[in-house]
Amino acid sequence: MENKVVAHFRDGRVVKGATMNFSPARDRFHLTTPDGKTAEVMLKELKAVFFVKSFAGNRAYREKKSFASGQVMGRKIRCEFADGEVIAGTTQAYDATRVGFFIVPPDPISNNARVFVISSATKSVSFDS
Repeated sequence: MENKVVAHFRDGRVVKGATMNFSPARDRFHLTTPDGKTAEVMLKELKAVFFVKSFAGNRAYREKKSFASGQVMGRKIRCEFADGEVIAGTTQAYDATRVGFFIVPPDPISNNARVFVISSATKSVSFDS
């Protein structure tokens, strides 16, 4: 299955493309950009991989950062990256000893379907009740 992703690198680069072989258990995946070029992406170089619904998104839409009552599946989590960016959502399988973990945003209309956060790129991780 092809996934649309936006790879955010630790050095600030952002690359959009599609992947068919992303796995949290592997240290790399292949990304094919819209112009047809394919590159091997190493997880250790990334901050996060955003699995998106659309590359265009909607810049005018302001994503909800809070949860609607009764809609929470998993643990509420908040991550601050080393560069200061903060994301929040829910996770089913956070383990600080693993390479990374998935977060699902609280807003069902978000362009992000899920985000794979690279654990070593985070400054702090906290949980809400």
